Amino acid sequence: MIERAKQYGTHYQVIDHQLYRQKDCMFPARCSGVEHFVKPLLPILPNMDLIVNCRDWPQIHRHWSKEKTPVLSFSKTAEYLDIMYPAWAFWEGGPAIALYPTGLGRWDLHRKRILDASEDWETKKAVAFFRGSRTSDERDALVLLSRSRPSLVDAQYTKNQAWKSPQDTLNAEPAQEVTLEQHCRYRFLFNFRGVAASFRFKHLFLCRSLVFHVGDEWQEFFYASLKPWVHYVPVPVHSGPDELESLIRFFQDHDDLARSIAQRGFDHIWNNLRMTDVECYWRKLLKRYGKLIRYPAVRDKSLIQVY
Repeated sequence: MIERAKQYGTHYQVIDHQLYRQKDCMFPARCSGVEHFVKPLLPILPNMDLIVNCRDWPQIHRHWSKEKTPVLSFSKTAEYLDIMYPAWAFWEGGPAIALYPTGLGRWDLHRKRILDASEDWETKKAVAFFRGSRTSDERDALVLLSRSRPSLVDAQYTKNQAWKSPQDTLNAEPAQEVTLEQHCRYRFLFNFRGVAASFRFKHLFLCRSLVFHVGDEWQEFFYASLKPWVHYVPVPVHSGPDELESLIRFFQDHDDLARSIAQRGFDHIWNNLRMTDVECYWRKLLKRYGKLIRYPAVRDKSLIQVY
């Protein structure tokens, strides 16, 4: 089964408390981000094979896959059977843009920096905010609303690697990228999925702003702990400009409710998604995975030693 599973991700082995990996890693920084969390666990892990998918997209579709192979992916929908693990981006290899040329990374540092930048609720601009590339048209309605109601919404598209002309930014010149800390200037922050789950989602809560989360199909390992209308405002994927305007105006008119949801969202992420919590999840995941192995893992000589 492991031989057939290798096509779905990077092959790792834990043998005698040492870590081995196939020589070629498609995304070296992502592999490094994974290895950062696995390394401290080597003394307690049994021998095992691991197939770690470092691509954006999950691999084992519930209906299309002929075999239910054990593949670890950072994000998935209910249509996939991949085993979710905390993304490499908690340490390094996160999405790289001009402002973060080596990727987001270092969740522990972002927690401190964004918290320091989070402004008092009263000083935040009472408008909705979004910056990001046009990875899907699900973001168009908010950008179009921003163009017709600029006093209500500030939402613009930035360039991505595939940008060729203003057509790729909905017939407008691309906007400048904005740091995560600068998001904290606004009371209402919109989160959209990217190719898969959005890496920025967890960061937005740290601003102590109200997070509008569009769609619920894509999941990461910690999403299930967040409750709609308790920690964030759920927004249907295909909401049009009029629906979005009504939703934003509702929370402008119900400031106490907006502020209380924002504070609960911040408290939950701050207290329950610490780096120690990410490490704890990795530990429990790999220990439970190791208990399910029913064959002796034999050292693959083609793999290189990582630790």
